[in-house]
Amino acid sequence: MAGMVIIGAGECGTRAAFALREAGFDGEITLVGAEPHLPYERPPLSKEAMTGDAPSIKAIADAARLADHRIDLSGLMTATSIDRANRWVRLADGSDLAYDKLLIATGSVPRQLPLPGLGARSAYLRTFDDALRIRRHLREGAPLAIVGGGFIGLELAASARKLGAAVTVIEAQPRILMRGVPGEIAEVVHDTHVTEGVDIVCGDGIAAIEDDGETVRIALSSGRIIDADLAVIGIGAVPVTTLAETAGLALNNGISVDAQLRTSDPHVFAAGDCCSFPLAVYGGRRVRLEAWRSAQEHGALAARNMLGAGEAHACVPWFWSDQFGLTLQIAGLPDEGERTIRRDLGDGAFILFHLKVDGRLAAASGIGPDNAVARDIRLAEMLIGKMARPDPEALASSAVKLKSLLAA
Repeated sequence: MAGMVIIGAGECGTRAAFALREAGFDGEITLVGAEPHLPYERPPLSKEAMTGDAPSIKAIADAARLADHRIDLSGLMTATSIDRANRWVRLADGSDLAYDKLLIATGSVPRQLPLPGLGARSAYLRTFDDALRIRRHLREGAPLAIVGGGFIGLELAASARKLGAAVTVIEAQPRILMRGVPGEIAEVVHDTHVTEGVDIVCGDGIAAIEDDGETVRIALSSGRIIDADLAVIGIGAVPVTTLAETAGLALNNGISVDAQLRTSDPHVFAAGDCCSFPLAVYGGRRVRLEAWRSAQEHGALAARNMLGAGEAHACVPWFWSDQFGLTLQIAGLPDEGERTIRRDLGDGAFILFHLKVDGRLAAASGIGPDNAVARDIRLAEMLIGKMARPDPEALASSAVKLKSLLAA
């Protein structure tokens, strides 16, 4: 008898498998994963996996829990094709998996740097094995070049500095964190990195790379030369859509799904980094989110809808990053706002509230030591979800509790 098949054993796919059981599904569940490890969380790869005394995966579930929930994990296996007419998935070993409903949760992969010259001293960070390889180069005084000033690159820079490496971050854009992070917050992150000894180069592209297997030499457009033991490329991610594309499923900045995460085939769902979907809180704006919590939420929602719940996505995007004792959190999409209100929380912490023209709260961005902004960002997230129009003066005043605005 056909059961539920999930392609992709990461955060999203694994959470979906457990959510199916939690929703009462009693049939077969097969989770197809390409890696040899148990399903694990990826955020620690740029943090604890680099700096921990004994790096290990942070497993989402151990073998006993998978067995207890009767989830069949097919590790070291990839899906090669989908037969939508007969509803089966062909695996790399030639076997087939029949499905009643199929979930594609293949995630994303690092965007490749379109330059020749990359070799043994160049790396991308996506898997635990990638993290182990990079970690071997992070020692006192060892020069490390990071291409890309986004979250992954900066988190890795912070970890590398903790281990004493000499870090240079190269960002072709005018500033770091250009995508989705307000300049005021990016400036705090930039200054913190510089204070901690990171050399950040912005507005300078890469003209050439030479990697002889022993060292890597990066020539910038300005003429500057950067020599390093290792170059880590972190210039974004692209959704893994080949399987869906060859199966004839609709694509749109990833696998195109509706508000219930259904693809153009009603028996096939897609969730997580690999798909784009309409975001209700922004009037159906189609987005593709690369975020840990979004993957969790998608997995649970897809599972319920695979069982016929008919539930639409209604969550507010949320992102976070930890670097040098600072925590950055963002609720919503800041580019949806046309006006910004700042609230200072003390000890260098602050929140930016991004309002639409009609006064509706579109997003909130905060930064501060440890969890200084966490509670207020959570309350802001709830205000965004309710499409609230809070008083701007109240938002600016730290004397006014956001909880009171939520109650109002």
